[in-house]
Amino acid sequence: MKKRVIATIIVIALSQVAGCQVTREQGGAAAGAVVGGVVGSQIGGGHGQDIATAIGVFAGALAGASIGRSLDQLDELNTTRALENNKTNQASNWVNPDSGNTYSITPTKTYQTNSGRYCREYQSTVIVGGEEQQSYGTACRQPDGDWEVQ
Repeated sequence: MKKRVIATIIVIALSQVAGCQVTREQGGAAAGAVVGGVVGSQIGGGHGQDIATAIGVFAGALAGASIGRSLDQLDELNTTRALENNKTNQASNWVNPDSGNTYSITPTKTYQTNSGRYCREYQSTVIVGGEEQQSYGTACRQPDGDWEVQ
């Protein structure tokens, strides 16, 4: 059981790294499943540890999907503005008036790829229903000026 759960976590993580086109909800679910599985695997021992790992994967996926689903157009716009206009290590913070969710995004590194695309690494924090989740990522500017999460 544990080997299957770990294999599932690895497949989910690799699909994210491979650049598959996924929705925010799917990406959040995948990230949550990985984190939940790792946390769950630290609980108990033997068969109980396998069950805790499986529960961690499931609970993490549900929480991550919820967070990914909660990003709406206003949040996308604020994220794009931060990536476009903020200096490195300058945070943008906002509260979505419709959802009540709190967001923060901080570009942490800016660089240009060999092909000439500008990219920014960033750290983001979102508080949904009192639960804080942090993530790290990279976004690159498209020819039309939009930022695409890598």
